[in-house]
Amino acid sequence: MDEMLAIGDVAQRSGVATSALRYYEDRGLIASERAPSGHRLYPRWTLRQVAFIVFAQRVGFSLDEIAGELAKLPNGRAPDASDWSKLSKLWTTRIDERIAELRRLRKGLTVCIGCGCLSLGKCRFANPNDKMGREGPGPRNWVRKK
Repeated sequence: MDEMLAIGDVAQRSGVATSALRYYEDRGLIASERAPSGHRLYPRWTLRQVAFIVFAQRVGFSLDEIAGELAKLPNGRAPDASDWSKLSKLWTTRIDERIAELRRLRKGLTVCIGCGCLSLGKCRFANPNDKMGREGPGPRNWVRKK
């Protein structure tokens, strides 16, 4: 049987607050067993799951997407390198999409963001007659897919 860790130990080792761990458990992302005292105990490999959750959130996955990915992992044992490799294939595409989006946003910092303000001298060239203002509110060039 795997070594069991108390919620405080998982929090300390993972860097994730105990409240977040309880939330992840409520969402079905991780699971604990209860000690006779009622305290939550987690298998040691939960640390890998928590690291996966944190990383996936940074990549831009929603908790629902993360739950779907974690559901592909085996129950009752620590995921191995092969299990993680299968999950990570989807990540390459998502990371490439995020890189492209960030590059586009970086470019927007130095050119018109499409706010429709016409307050900058360049805007009369980048946004003649405030055409972007008619497309809707907000920074149109940042929220529009290129």
